[in-house]
Amino acid sequence: MKIAVKANIEDLDKIMNIDCEVIGNKSRRDYIENAIELGHCIIAKNEDDIEGFLIYDINFFECSFISLIIVSPSNRRKGNASLLMDYMMSISPTTKVFSSTNRSNISMQDVFHANGFIESGIVENLDEGDPEIIYFKSK
Repeated sequence: MKIAVKANIEDLDKIMNIDCEVIGNKSRRDYIENAIELGHCIIAKNEDDIEGFLIYDINFFECSFISLIIVSPSNRRKGNASLLMDYMMSISPTTKVFSSTNRSNISMQDVFHANGFIESGIVENLDEGDPEIIYFKSK
């Protein structure tokens, strides 16, 4: 049975394996470890396996901001991103939740729309030629 829960420091190596599989290196280890220690990392678990994770902070104009959603490639399109987002909405310390993705990332845009997020603006110049679309959802 799949569940979403807050990550513990014991989950760090499994989370890092997923992150490394997706981005090809372990450069975000300190960032992910810090998020776990702050209680800002959520994992999607299936039995003892971690299939994906979400990291958020509350520094975006005093609102929650989902800064990272990563699902292992072999577990995509199985509801993990939606499970993580649903859990995030249930525990969010703020009423407003924001996130973003590149205009080129159509599959993530579809995930946001399927989970009730609406477009809230565009930020140019983060990635050359690929604007960032900001998404919003309220509790």
